[in-house]
Amino acid sequence: MHLLLNLNQFKMTFKNTLIAFAFFALCGSCTSILNISGKTTTLPAAALKPYGRYILNQSQNLKLISSAVHFGFSFTGQECQLYASLPDKNSHNYLQYELDGVYQKRIRINGNAQEPITIKAPTAGKHTVWIYKATEAHTGAINIQKVTGQGLISIEKPRVPIIEFIGNSITCGAAADPSEVPCGTGVYHDQHNAYSAYGPRLAQALGVNFVLSSVSGIGIYRNWNSNGPTMPQVYEKLDFQENNPQKWDFNTFTPQVVSIALGTNDFSNGDGKKERLPFDSVSYVNNYIKFVQVVKTKYPKAQIALLSSPMINGRNRTKLQNYLTVVKEKINSLYPSDKPVTVYFFKPMQARGCSGHPNVADHAMLAQELLPFFKELVH
Repeated sequence: MHLLLNLNQFKMTFKNTLIAFAFFALCGSCTSILNISGKTTTLPAAALKPYGRYILNQSQNLKLISSAVHFGFSFTGQECQLYASLPDKNSHNYLQYELDGVYQKRIRINGNAQEPITIKAPTAGKHTVWIYKATEAHTGAINIQKVTGQGLISIEKPRVPIIEFIGNSITCGAAADPSEVPCGTGVYHDQHNAYSAYGPRLAQALGVNFVLSSVSGIGIYRNWNSNGPTMPQVYEKLDFQENNPQKWDFNTFTPQVVSIALGTNDFSNGDGKKERLPFDSVSYVNNYIKFVQVVKTKYPKAQIALLSSPMINGRNRTKLQNYLTVVKEKINSLYPSDKPVTVYFFKPMQARGCSGHPNVADHAMLAQELLPFFKELVH
């Protein structure tokens, strides 16, 4: 009898050992490394699930590229550590984060930083963190190596609709936040706050996900201070840099709605130093039509919305609205069986941010203004 029990116990132990072995053999991409007590101590960058433009480099570090690209995780206890660095040791950049659904602050990342970023919670227990890149792609990537702490779990966004916001500095949330570095001081991205831009705010109000594809100063056929490269020339590039041979994989996300807000810089008078020809309506409309066609090749089923600019007033505001209407009608005639392109015209705004841009409070107003319009588009 005892021999039979021992034999059965041996079989059960052997079976459990095989199951455990199989589990660990298949766990090459597990989201964490466990210590002996079973509590998570390290969450590698490769286990994170970012939203926005990013890439894993050869060292399996996560490179955050686009404005407001973000990832989430949970931890237990009162603190965790985020390991972040920059490719350029002489530069600086910014992250920002939510803790338990409440926005906290921006975090400056110095290129020569040696210590991790410590995120502290007011109480013990389980906490949720979402990390956002505060700046845009042209500011440079931020490398994430890992997160350390207790009970770490990588969080994936819920499966809800996605809105992609294509635009310029307004969409980036550039020059919106002088709370730490006053306007006119520091460098351009010191006042970036992508988290508080109208796109992320609008997505949060709608309960949907978002990605930002935006570049400061960019336009459809010409930029703020140059003839290019424009958005149609860089949109397919991973980091919106014309000379980068690496392209973005548009299969990574499939937005239900694509919002395009380009025109402010095409209408700009430039810096007064470089030669600036009069606005060319034909080039603007033709380039816009071609760009929408490119977007449709990436997302054939997406609803496309064209937005005007809150920063353009007077006669140019009327012209921009007329040109966007022409683009809409042309695309709808070319694709009669697709979802019709729709347009939204912003109310005039006297922006209160740096260099005439909307500030954080202005972005909140823009998001609120857009809410009824986008409610009709998102299902």
